[in-house]
Amino acid sequence: MRIGELSERTGVSRRLLRYYEEQGLIVSERCANGYRAYDERFVDRVLQIRGLLDAGLPTRVIKQILPCLDKPRNIVFSEATPEMIATLEAELDRMNQRVACLTRNRDAIAEYLREVRAHAAV
Repeated sequence: MRIGELSERTGVSRRLLRYYEEQGLIVSERCANGYRAYDERFVDRVLQIRGLLDAGLPTRVIKQILPCLDKPRNIVFSEATPEMIATLEAELDRMNQRVACLTRNRDAIAEYLREVRAHAAV
C-alpha cells in the first residue's frame, strides 16, 4: 500500500510515517515511480508505535523493543543496556499507574451509568 493509504488506515500523518521510516521503525520499498510501498503488517506496527509514543517511550527505545512485538518473537538481549532497562522499568511503572487510574475511572463511570439508568427507569 502507498503512504497515503497507510496514513488513512492508521490516522498517522504522512510526515510522521516518513519520520518513523527515518528512525528505522518501519520500512518501505520503492516502486519504479519512486513512491513508497508498505506491507500490510505496518498498519498494526504503526498503531503499536503510536501507542508506545503516547505512553511516553522515545523512538530509540521503541526501536529496540519492536522485535518483542512481532510473532514469532525474536528478542535481542545484546543491546539491553542498564540505561534501557531502567527506562523500560520506569515506563512500565508509569503505564501500570495509568492503567490503574483508567480502571478506576472506567469503574466510576460504569457505576454512575448504572445509577442513572436505574433512576431513569423508575
